[in-house]
Amino acid sequence: MELITICKTDRKLKGEISLPSSKSISNRVLIIRALSKKNFNIRNLSRADDTKLMQSLLDKIEYQKNISEAVELNCENAGTVMRFLTAYLSNKPGKWLLTGTERMKQRPIGILADVLRQIGVNINYVEKKGYPPILIEGSELTGGKIEIDAGVSSQFITALLLIAPALSGGLEITLINKISSLSYIEMTIKLMEYFGIKINHSGNAIAVKQQEYREADFNVEPDWTSASYWYEMAAFADEVDLTITGLKKESLQGDSVLPEIFKKLGVRTEFLNEGIRLYKDNIPSDFFEYDFTNFPDLAQSVIVTCAGLNISGKFTGLESLCIKETDRLTALQTELKKIGINTKITSNSELITLNSKQQTVNSKPINTYGDHRMAMAFAPLALLSGSIQIENPEVVSKSYPGFWEDLKKFGFKNLLSTV
Repeated sequence: MELITICKTDRKLKGEISLPSSKSISNRVLIIRALSKKNFNIRNLSRADDTKLMQSLLDKIEYQKNISEAVELNCENAGTVMRFLTAYLSNKPGKWLLTGTERMKQRPIGILADVLRQIGVNINYVEKKGYPPILIEGSELTGGKIEIDAGVSSQFITALLLIAPALSGGLEITLINKISSLSYIEMTIKLMEYFGIKINHSGNAIAVKQQEYREADFNVEPDWTSASYWYEMAAFADEVDLTITGLKKESLQGDSVLPEIFKKLGVRTEFLNEGIRLYKDNIPSDFFEYDFTNFPDLAQSVIVTCAGLNISGKFTGLESLCIKETDRLTALQTELKKIGINTKITSNSELITLNSKQQTVNSKPINTYGDHRMAMAFAPLALLSGSIQIENPEVVSKSYPGFWEDLKKFGFKNLLSTV
């Protein structure tokens, strides 16, 4: 196992940084390009592992001819890849076996599979009902009217939306229950509209008629979620003058809500023509409350920020964290305890009450559980303690491959060792 020790001898954060491209946008646009059957240019495509995997598997699918046996596609632990391809391959003639890591086999797919069955897809569970691996017999589908539970994962809805224009007769979707991660559904709709698709979205009803994606070159935005770790560092630093290039107030990404959140945590954002600039602002209060229903990928950064600042908090809308790369709720509780922070999680995983005590980063390394966001959310604590150890640092390549190198540009020293 590899271990990285991150050291920072001062609490200054000054300079300029360029963030990686959004993998959420990149993966959606790759599916759109595959569905369009047009080879338009995607500029600034993410270099994250998940996007490389999506591109590789789409290429493998495209090369298959005269399929007689099931083609195995390993989605590893990439949720968007598994879910988007489940829908995409349902409308692609052939036999397809979608599998992944042991963790992926614990992440649900049943809600999406059951809805696809309603419109005629033959999907079978290879091991455990409701979970990967799954065997899909794809064919050209006829759409219709469907209902889907929107409270588990927005990726199920996005997967259906992306293929909807390619279905005979289109698709009418009714969303049932509280909608999880609405901002990601809105991102999908805006991207589809950019590529010429007309969508009727009213409340919990979304209707997409049969139509064709237009050919149009596309430029992928920098990733707002990756900015959350830099906001966290700004909250911990004593002196801050940080420019993050490329980020815009008008963004496809819901996580562009970061300036609003961190204003309450002592970080001020100035929007510039070339990006944003961060400064220290008012002293935050001793209690923070936030609903992450629409922004679950920001939860770890914000919760660890509150822990580092000794701010007690009540955090809701965290239900989907249990089915991410790891059970992020349990992982947060375990790792925060190592720095002296006690947490309480309700039985239905709907909220965390964070009771903060003076944190002491001890010699115990932070376990990442194979989760890129765990590594990057805890790394900024080095600004407070002088150093922190992170296990399996390579996990950041899932979304932000250059994270550790970017830290070096701001005076962090990263010592890699094998244990």
